[in-house]
Amino acid sequence: MWGFGGRYYWGRRERVNVEGTVVIFAWMSSQERSLKSFVQLYSSLGWNSLICHSQFLNMFFPDKATSLAVDILNELSEELKIRPCPVVFVSFSGGPNACMYKVLQLMDGKCDQQINLDKYKLVRDRICGHIYDSSPIDFTSDIGTRFILHPTVLKISHPPRLASWIANAIASGLDSLFLNRFESQRAEYWQTLYSSISMRVPYLILCSENDDLAPCQVICNFAERLQELGGNVKLVKWDRSPHVAHYRDHPIDYKAAVTELLGKAAQVYSHKIQQSRAERMAREETQEEISDPTFNLKKAAVSPSQSSGRYALETNDHFVWPNSTDIGPVQDEALMHLHSPPTINANGVLGQILFDVCVPKNVEGWDIRSSSSSLNGPPFSSTRRNALFNPMKCIRRSRL
Repeated sequence: MWGFGGRYYWGRRERVNVEGTVVIFAWMSSQERSLKSFVQLYSSLGWNSLICHSQFLNMFFPDKATSLAVDILNELSEELKIRPCPVVFVSFSGGPNACMYKVLQLMDGKCDQQINLDKYKLVRDRICGHIYDSSPIDFTSDIGTRFILHPTVLKISHPPRLASWIANAIASGLDSLFLNRFESQRAEYWQTLYSSISMRVPYLILCSENDDLAPCQVICNFAERLQELGGNVKLVKWDRSPHVAHYRDHPIDYKAAVTELLGKAAQVYSHKIQQSRAERMAREETQEEISDPTFNLKKAAVSPSQSSGRYALETNDHFVWPNSTDIGPVQDEALMHLHSPPTINANGVLGQILFDVCVPKNVEGWDIRSSSSSLNGPPFSSTRRNALFNPMKCIRRSRL
């Protein structure tokens, strides 16, 4: 209890007929027998339990809490690889201060330590609920002093004066040496707890008005703030119940509240699985469409009735296909005249000029001879007669 770090173990670890796993962040003075009733409670509801016992000084030296948090995440990730299931964090008393909030920071990548974010993302995606029992408590030295001197910790009804003097001296020394550091850690601690709202999971908070270690007002303010941030929060408050002994004094109400929270967690997990499958299918379809240029054609061949209309519209965006009703008889006649070859009117001006130029008026000096083989060849043997008629030469001769 009085050292650094901590330890963890499985309270129940079944592989068949398991609804999920709860990670119990126990209070600092707890023993295995202290948590036996809680392990049995969650086991009766079909949930495995991984238990974490933190040391007291982890609250004031966060590096030690980080080392324990890494071990918890590694153990949990290995279990989830074998059998994925919903995970619920259950925090008692100072458990969030001594370890749990460091687990949240590691999953969000907000710690300086070198970690495998992909590995811890597997755990984060499986978290489906939070339970706070007599928690969270504030991060101050006077709370720590009261915790050390509490009868449940010292196992005696009234602590001796020497123990009180030593505890107050330690608290004063810590305040004088690490006051600024404690304040920054305190702000970081509460900010981390509030940031868990991004997981969009339900919360169950259990407290008592006469709890002197976990002030009811602090816990109620925490629940109210989570609700303002949009969280699904259920607060169960008893008039009289000792610190971390709500289940012992109110077993029926306690079990009913826990059963309801675990049911909500199972629903959240089912929704996450469906959403993950839909996102994976969308990514695979996008990758196939990028890698295969003919993906749209294959998709159209699979469902031609649905895609024919779409492809027709896309085609009409680029081409216009005329029909008989769009063109009409006048346009048909214009198209027919457009394909006819051009002609020259013989009685026109251009026709008369060409006739005067091309047709000679004096043919007396021409040598016209008939061919003896006119029946088998052309009627004239003159090379001038065999040449093709070129009106352009006549036009150039006339200009000269």
